[in-house]
Amino acid sequence: MNITFLGTSSGVPSLTRNVSSLALKLSQSSEVWLFDCGEGTQHQIMKSNIKSSQIKKIFITHMHGDHIYGLPGLLATLGLSGNSKGIEIYGPSELRSFINSALKSSFCKLSFPLHFVEVENFASENKMLFENNKIKVNCACLKHKIPAYGYRVSEKDKPGIFDIKKAESLKIAPGPIYSELQKGKKVVLADGRTFDGKEFCGPPREGESFVYCTDTIFSESAVSLSKNADLLVHESTFSEEDESMAYEKLHSTTIMAAKTALLSNTKKLIITHLSPRYTNKNAITPSDLLKEAQKIFPNTQLAKDFLTAEIK
Repeated sequence: MNITFLGTSSGVPSLTRNVSSLALKLSQSSEVWLFDCGEGTQHQIMKSNIKSSQIKKIFITHMHGDHIYGLPGLLATLGLSGNSKGIEIYGPSELRSFINSALKSSFCKLSFPLHFVEVENFASENKMLFENNKIKVNCACLKHKIPAYGYRVSEKDKPGIFDIKKAESLKIAPGPIYSELQKGKKVVLADGRTFDGKEFCGPPREGESFVYCTDTIFSESAVSLSKNADLLVHESTFSEEDESMAYEKLHSTTIMAAKTALLSNTKKLIITHLSPRYTNKNAITPSDLLKEAQKIFPNTQLAKDFLTAEIK
């Protein structure tokens, strides 16, 4: 799996950063899952390597405008293109009425179905939000001025590495049979020989995991959601120096984001959702924010628009 940042600013866009949105591209399929959809997201998609026609699911963290104002426009454009077969939208219960109202008021009739999933009960009861044979999605309540939710996408364990040389030495011809053996199944060859796939595979490989947490002040639920994740994307709206403002607005500082990564044993942290007050021309720059976080959690990276990162 890999992610592409489409917007990394908080509140309002800047000359170099659009407001919140992130695209997750799944390695198992051609699907793209979108996380938040601030104003101008569809324009960002056009500038990136993401294909809007591949968007199948959209996860919204909360109802503040810098995370949702781009959603009606994106849906309308997908409707005009005629490529979408349907989209699942996960988020707060108010999201359905917001989208339906915007589409109705603008006389927009979509050419594909929308399926809404309200996440409140899933988060409060710690229930699985989505699951198929390869991936599962969980969500958790964050701490913000309005209800907000973090999301975790976890790939299920994959089969162990297949020992091709062993199969070849036993004169097992390449083809679909290799796939069956890699899945650990028993197979019977045309010559009557029987083989157990478990004898050809190493131990199962742990699946990759990705967590997206914004907007929130430091939260124990974010720590739990991020436990042992391969990659945590966490908001860092404010610098350590502006901690009082973070508590006032219920946003995270760089230190809070780094603390979340440290306590959850996350492998890598990328900080995003930076306040526009931090530019290269101001007293505190984005590079300063990165240094603050790295003091607590060294394996931290600073997000920027169109940054692509592998999850591994």
